[in-house]
Amino acid sequence: MASPIVKGQAFGATETVTAAKLQNIVDNSTFKKFTGGTEPFVVSGTEDIGTCVKAGGLEVKVNTGQLQIKDNGVTLAKMATQTDQTVLGNVSGGAAVPTAVPIVGASGILVNDDALGTSDTKGATQGNIKAYVDSLVGTADKSGSGLVTEGTQGSTTLGGGLIIKFGTVDVNASTVAFTFKDSSGNASPFPNAIYGVSATVNESIGSASETCSVTLPTVNGCSITGYQGVSGAAVGRVFFVAYGF
Repeated sequence: MASPIVKGQAFGATETVTAAKLQNIVDNSTFKKFTGGTEPFVVSGTEDIGTCVKAGGLEVKVNTGQLQIKDNGVTLAKMATQTDQTVLGNVSGGAAVPTAVPIVGASGILVNDDALGTSDTKGATQGNIKAYVDSLVGTADKSGSGLVTEGTQGSTTLGGGLIIKFGTVDVNASTVAFTFKDSSGNASPFPNAIYGVSATVNESIGSASETCSVTLPTVNGCSITGYQGVSGAAVGRVFFVAYGF
């Protein structure tokens, strides 16, 4: 194997050996350029690049400023230990050297583990998801909900602002107009707008083919028309559900 060292002092055949020249052999010596291979050092030429090391797959090339590692040359066991619940990453907002980043936390990959969160670049935790669902459903006003009996109405407001009104209406004529009410019987219109109303015959008093339809829906109420076959007629109790905000 060729020597990886370029000696710092050469001697002629008849040259006098001095202490200074002997010191130059070591003090001025350098490593030659590494060229690869299977031996610990394989060198060629006389290019002075400073230091070149190959051990266990590690290659240092000083002249390029690069640290080169062979494929699979570093195992997890050889990496520095990290603080618990951290990963190597970059959350600086730009190109940066990776650091140990918390998995969950204000400066982590995941934020607001118990709040809704407003970040467009960080992931959601179970806490985020639960808080979002709670805001829509978990905190809803359920005071008007429950089993609706004949002639009664109720209303439920979800956390996101959606309002659901429901109840029964006695359609004792071909068309019956009614207003939305709360569970106490007081008028209860939608504050802003109504999306729609659906109705179903709940108690047939005549033909088995009785149906109904909703007309003129407003924030205050609507009309329900009953049908027996093709003619408008009384159909008894009708259950309705209205959606708005």
